[in-house]
Amino acid sequence: MANLKEIKRKISSVKNTQKTTNAMKLVSSAKLKRTEELAKRSRVYATKLTELLNEIAQKMQQSNADGIDNVYFKDVQNPKKVDIVFITADKGLCGGFNSQTIKRTRQLIEAYQSKGAKVRLRAVGRKGIDFFKFNNVELNDEIIGLSAAPDFKQAAAFISEVAESYVNGETDKIILVHNGYVNMISQEIREDQVLPVDTFKLDFSAVSTSELEVEPDDDDTLLDALVKRYIEYTMYYSLIDSLAAEHSARMQAMDAATKNAKEMVKELNVKYNKARQEAITTELIEIISGMESMK
Repeated sequence: MANLKEIKRKISSVKNTQKTTNAMKLVSSAKLKRTEELAKRSRVYATKLTELLNEIAQKMQQSNADGIDNVYFKDVQNPKKVDIVFITADKGLCGGFNSQTIKRTRQLIEAYQSKGAKVRLRAVGRKGIDFFKFNNVELNDEIIGLSAAPDFKQAAAFISEVAESYVNGETDKIILVHNGYVNMISQEIREDQVLPVDTFKLDFSAVSTSELEVEPDDDDTLLDALVKRYIEYTMYYSLIDSLAAEHSARMQAMDAATKNAKEMVKELNVKYNKARQEAITTELIEIISGMESMK
């Protein structure tokens, strides 16, 4: 009987876990839909902003045979100082979502250090912060709460400080790494060169033939303002993209956990029935044996 009670207790425990994981799956599904809508709206603004930056940069490139003479566009072939900004979640229970970002970040660290570059880490999200601190890796900057609730002002302030170190010559390159949303069942690691602005990513062929005219004296002022907003929104959109991917990953993880719990309940029920049958059989044998001994 003690064995039956133990199996019954396990069945009850697994059923409770199943209810919890199923509830978490439904919550993540609802949050994903909201974040997906926010990402779609943000993508429209990001596209228009990129198109405008393309157009201004193209006009400056056409007016200068040596290319764009602007601090935000000065690429360094062999960077000696690199800042890596990476985004992870504040919570777990989302499969390999966080580990994939951490893995890519570590690969970048090793790649740049092997070339003699000094790497500084700037972390967004508790999981990434905890991992690198546990491994005694120094973090130059860290923020918790922003990846769970993206806020444009906070995101802009965070990335603006990083961009300022680039303008001041404290770093040669800024890389942004996050796990991005593809669809409800898949995510992918995205790595963006925030600064200097990657001119190869600017699609000059797609620039509209508008009658936009910019005075030479205003070129740098306008371009600086656009690049700053472009950087800020790149950070903000990456946070939204990462959050959508996090909800997607958690939804899958909780769905898998719910299915596993269901299978475990089935196995435990079979085990319980077998144990119960064995107990009944044993009792019957004892009764029959007792009756036989009385004859």
